Amino acid sequence: MDLGKPSSLDINLTSNYYRDMKTTDAISLISKIREKVNRFIVAEMSKHGVEGIGTSHGDIFYALYKRSRLTMADIAKQINKDKSTVTALVDKLVRLGYVSKERDSEDTRVVYAALTEKGKALQPIFESISNEMLDVFYGNITDQEKEDLFNILRKIHNNF
Repeated sequence: MDLGKPSSLDINLTSNYYRDMKTTDAISLISKIREKVNRFIVAEMSKHGVEGIGTSHGDIFYALYKRSRLTMADIAKQINKDKSTVTALVDKLVRLGYVSKERDSEDTRVVYAALTEKGKALQPIFESISNEMLDVFYGNITDQEKEDLFNILRKIHNNF
């Protein structure tokens, strides 16, 4: 047996290994991209003097930019997080002065969240950071590749 030259079986097994390794590495790569995007956003917020807010607060701001007053349950549903998580995130935004909370006058179990003027003032900053992030994210990606990527990611998301 010649050990110096790989057989077609060896080549096939090796190519299958690398193919499989690459497909399983996709999850790791998605996670690494998410980490890089989050670091980018936090760094950009810091450049704009926005401190104390994490990327986990972004969905709450976005929801409240679309509708000025929402219940905690509505926010939780819109951003796909449980109500206790949303309450903790909103409470931090209240402490930082970006959001106010108010109980419903008819049903005191219902709590509304709304942006303060300080919170509303962040919208142009967040839009600018979002645009910069998207420019970096899609830097060398064609329109067709963007569409393909979105379709693939949506399919993966729908698998769960």
